[in-house]
Amino acid sequence: MRVIISSLKIIGLGLWLATGGAAAQTLPLPESLVSLNSERGARLLLESEANRAYWPLSIQFVTQKNQAYCGVASLTMVLNALGVPAPSTPEFEPFKTFTQDNLLNETTEKVLPKEVLARIGMTLDQIGGILESYSVTADVRHAADTSLDEFRKLATEALNTPNRYVIVNYLRRTIGQERGGHISPLAAYDADTDRFLVLDVSRYKYPPVWVEADDLFAAMNTPDSDNGNRTRGFVLVAWTI
Repeated sequence: MRVIISSLKIIGLGLWLATGGAAAQTLPLPESLVSLNSERGARLLLESEANRAYWPLSIQFVTQKNQAYCGVASLTMVLNALGVPAPSTPEFEPFKTFTQDNLLNETTEKVLPKEVLARIGMTLDQIGGILESYSVTADVRHAADTSLDEFRKLATEALNTPNRYVIVNYLRRTIGQERGGHISPLAAYDADTDRFLVLDVSRYKYPPVWVEADDLFAAMNTPDSDNGNRTRGFVLVAWTI
């Protein structure tokens, strides 16, 4: 019992550090979702079968700087977790790291103009395009072109493999949240409850939550009017040093 309690304290400290120790006034969650910032949520992480991605992502956790930047924040976290060479960061010289300010450049502008991003955010295919501009492998999967079983298999494998991550693009209201399309990285999978941990980058709005796999897939399997009504989905990210 002492080992379990100590482990839970370590996880709680890791989350506290990752989120800056702040107690945000987040929106209430539906009963179908489990907050990571709860005893049950912490136990799920401790006992989960695929959680290797959680630790590097939590170290690199950032809150999206505005309500259009969920994709930018997610990409910033994943690129830093992968250790991809970062551009110049004047405020941190001589050190370099990806930030939400230096991620976008002349090359990404061809994939997604900043003016469009500020107005409607980022689509699933644009996530892949921006990742590829940094020579990172991005396997874009629209939900309509895959299945729940395939998503579960591919995502679980990635979450337990070094230098591999999963970014999901889903419709919030399908899982009982407010309200539109959203992007965040996955951090873990618990087989006993068939839940994925979404490391939500809008910390001011919701905490990281455990979502049942079928609910998350249904939220991804929704049309995105900003992407030609193609369904949302997930991106498998990998980088070979």
